[in-house]
Amino acid sequence: MDESFGTSLLASLLAAAVTTGGILTIRRFRLWALGNTTYFACFAAGVLLAVSFIHVVPESFAMSAQAPLFLLAGYLLMLLMNRFLTVYVCDKPERANYALGLVPLLGIALHSFLDGVVYSIGFSVSLFTGALVAFGMVLHEFPEGIVTYALLVRSGFAERRAFLLAFLAAAATTPMGMLLSYPFISRIDAPLLGSMLALSAGALIYVGATHLLPQAQLEPRRYSLVALAAGLAVAIGIVLSKG
Repeated sequence: MDESFGTSLLASLLAAAVTTGGILTIRRFRLWALGNTTYFACFAAGVLLAVSFIHVVPESFAMSAQAPLFLLAGYLLMLLMNRFLTVYVCDKPERANYALGLVPLLGIALHSFLDGVVYSIGFSVSLFTGALVAFGMVLHEFPEGIVTYALLVRSGFAERRAFLLAFLAAAATTPMGMLLSYPFISRIDAPLLGSMLALSAGALIYVGATHLLPQAQLEPRRYSLVALAAGLAVAIGIVLSKG
């Protein structure tokens, strides 16, 4: 079995397991999970931003002259997807309760599927790049599982159905995205791979800067900046240790 395939699959399965852990945690320890979600989100955002700016982006730029365009495209793709979903919710007030959970669920499902694609890209570039990307991505899966389940329950779904939907959308889609994308990613040349890496970097920056941090700011906690700084420091330390 190809090493990059094995590590990509392992990372995607780990991400699915961490997401499932978040769902199970909020079901059993609701107050603790909700109380600490901000810290998880801030730490994950710090890791994703540091990994993207000091490793993934420079790596992609070195591989492809078109990387800057793909970096912007990756960010805008995630932005437009979220904008479309938000507008869809606002246009359907008669279904506001279910839409509160279902529409974000669709966005999370697509996002988690793309996470799997990102794992395929990262490990196809190098083991170190894949490991760095996986580290940041896996960290944000735990609060994502919590948020997905909480939104479904809040919008009126029974707990058992909310668990099943959250698992399918937020957890199972990640290894699915990896398995479906890997055969294509592993066969492309270096410049195109660099462009795809830049595309994934744009998505990572969006997740960290535009998705996780604003959500954390909605429920500010005393040590949220400490958690963000810790995430930045850990990722920077790992990247610098390579050199």
